[in-house]
Amino acid sequence: MSINNNRLILSLAKEILIDNKTARSITTKLLEKILYKRAMGKMDRQFSRNVTLIQYYAGRAMANSLINNLDRNFISKRGAKRLFETLVESVIFSKNGRQEAVSAYKKKHGIEPPLFITLSPTKKCNLNCQGCYASSKATDAQTLDWPTVDKIMHEAHDEMGMRFFVLSGGEPLMYKHDGMTILDLAKKWNDSLFMVYTNGTLISEKVAKEMAELGNITPAISVEGFEEHTDQRRGAGMYQKILATLNDLRNAGVPFGISVTATKNNAHVLLGDEFYKYYFENLRASYMWIFQYMPIGRKFTTELMLTPEQRFELFKKWRQVLKEKQWFVADFWNSAILTNGCISCAKEGGYFYIDWNGNIMPCVFIPYYKDNVKDLFDQGKKMQDALFSDFFVRGRDWQGKHFPQTGKAGNLLMPCFIRDHHKEFIQITRECNVLPEDEPAQAALHDNGYHNALIEFDAKLNAITGPYWNSEYIEIPK
Repeated sequence: MSINNNRLILSLAKEILIDNKTARSITTKLLEKILYKRAMGKMDRQFSRNVTLIQYYAGRAMANSLINNLDRNFISKRGAKRLFETLVESVIFSKNGRQEAVSAYKKKHGIEPPLFITLSPTKKCNLNCQGCYASSKATDAQTLDWPTVDKIMHEAHDEMGMRFFVLSGGEPLMYKHDGMTILDLAKKWNDSLFMVYTNGTLISEKVAKEMAELGNITPAISVEGFEEHTDQRRGAGMYQKILATLNDLRNAGVPFGISVTATKNNAHVLLGDEFYKYYFENLRASYMWIFQYMPIGRKFTTELMLTPEQRFELFKKWRQVLKEKQWFVADFWNSAILTNGCISCAKEGGYFYIDWNGNIMPCVFIPYYKDNVKDLFDQGKKMQDALFSDFFVRGRDWQGKHFPQTGKAGNLLMPCFIRDHHKEFIQITRECNVLPEDEPAQAALHDNGYHNALIEFDAKLNAITGPYWNSEYIEIPK
């Protein structure tokens, strides 16, 4: 089927799915068949059918999660249309000038650009959470000036073809410079989708209505489980504030998600059914991100990490939720089947990260860098120049070795550059003479006890997941 025919079908689907509730159930069934056929048509023969099925389950779950909330009027028609225009048409089908920028980038650099960028415009945060990866607090002054943010956005949008942007922090809703906020970013680049990782406490009824009017911004609200776990890490009373925020977002028709940090202490919650049912059925989240605790940032410790056994059980739970419940959940790093491994280091279809100081890093969870975007701009260079430093190139070479496009892929249940292959990561960082983002990153770089604990974890995880991966997900030649 041609791209033009696909776009015609998309245009018709948008009108039927969003405007015609009576026909929506029929159209939804047709959409499921299209997603299944599309997934099977792209099946990679190096993998077993189980990999393709998980990819299909994920696409179906995303569609169903959004459509169910549209049916219940928790996503407004305007919000649904804008989500369709930005995510599906602009990002997936490369409308609005995206394809031209991607082609120009590839001609210049030999590879396609990453799909998105994660930007933390400020380190400020109104909370002081235990184990914060960014070590943020309210008194932090590190904030990118608006002209730098504006220049980052222009290059990402116009020269790299990006139409999807992730905003993190600190607390991104605390960003303000020259009177400009993150809502001004969404307003200026209105053909793009902005996902905002936020603690949710600064989204008032007024802010929720502003997000609804813009239509191209979706907040991912941080929780730790239920009230007990959330208040324990984030502060007393925070959970009730989050519930009030979710109510304001539902009333305004803004699609939102939930972001949860998985630790050894709350793993039992994430392995049960009640947690997912509560957030998807009761609170009407449209998606959920699970981030396994990474031992970086404030008071980093390997003691909070999931055990190898918990991580493996969480993978099986994720697969079950997608297949049986059809709720869209992505688990970093158990969901690498959806992305063919690690997406850091500005790989094709991947991403990179810029923090509040302008440091350009391979990943939010890799607190080391070689270049600073403000320094590059001052030298008359481009942000994209940093993506071809030895650190980024070595990272992409590592990805190609472990997760090649052709040939036998590595264990996708162990995809993470820094977390799951720590021995190789440390070797590369030392050979590339990287700079630490902050004092905790500096301490971690030279902590042999920390390194040994992670290397030992990786060996145990491989012993559990390696045989399972090879038996369940690698195609056996006939």
